[in-house]
Amino acid sequence: MGAEFFLFLSQTRLSVDQLVGRAQAAEAAGFAGIAGADHLAPPLATDQPMYEALTINAWLAARTERLVHSQLVLCDAFRHPAVLARQAVTLDHASGGRFELGIGAGSVVEEFTTFGIEPKTPQARVRRLSETLDILAACWSGETFDYDGEFFHLEGARQRPVPLRKIPLVIGGAGPRMLELVAKHADWWNCMVTNLSRLDELRAQVGDARVSTQHVVAMVVHGPERETIQHRARRLFPFSGLTVGSSAELLERFAGLHELGVERFYVGFTDYAEPDTIAAFGREVISSHV
Repeated sequence: MGAEFFLFLSQTRLSVDQLVGRAQAAEAAGFAGIAGADHLAPPLATDQPMYEALTINAWLAARTERLVHSQLVLCDAFRHPAVLARQAVTLDHASGGRFELGIGAGSVVEEFTTFGIEPKTPQARVRRLSETLDILAACWSGETFDYDGEFFHLEGARQRPVPLRKIPLVIGGAGPRMLELVAKHADWWNCMVTNLSRLDELRAQVGDARVSTQHVVAMVVHGPERETIQHRARRLFPFSGLTVGSSAELLERFAGLHELGVERFYVGFTDYAEPDTIAAFGREVISSHV
């Protein structure tokens, strides 16, 4: 079986209606799911509007029938774990089991400073995430529990209903402590493209977690447009992980990574996922890869 594709669509620069249209286009094109971002201000675009991740998950889930809805990734420090546990179960039930929880320790330092989010040090954020993951599991068990940690203290806590099924967890990161959390908790480990050269080494540290990666794609439909598309894409997305190519080149790229063990690709598009681009990708890449 081939790898699966999720549309990565940050809920910024687009209206809610445009987000709905793109989610429905992704479903029609054969994408398995859709994932958004989680920021208090869009990185490198703080002047742009942005909608909250879980609220958009709920809105899009109500307007699709098959897509799995997720995030790359929620910032742990933005939500109390008991609140997050309740939100996740609500979305799980409301979507009929089409919800996955992507979560990480947070990486945009400016957000923690600007909005007064604690803890600020990377080490403390990872310790907090560890506690959150323990509390999520306890809340989802439906049993009464106590928890006495560095960041959280719960007494006689219990939440119902329990999830319809185990809510899949997606965790990113490549530091030693993060990889320990992936091995302990995650169903999916999202490997940054900058770490793909170390995939075999790192994969040995993540237990049974399956591997996903995120790619920003500039799809070249017509050959003569390649230079223009490539120039614009590199200007708008000046970071690693950008892939420019025709459908044949994209197929070759994804097939090669799939052979290395990547089972899911989160694909964002440099044109902000115009519906025609989504349809072309589904027709020329997904249908050929699966």
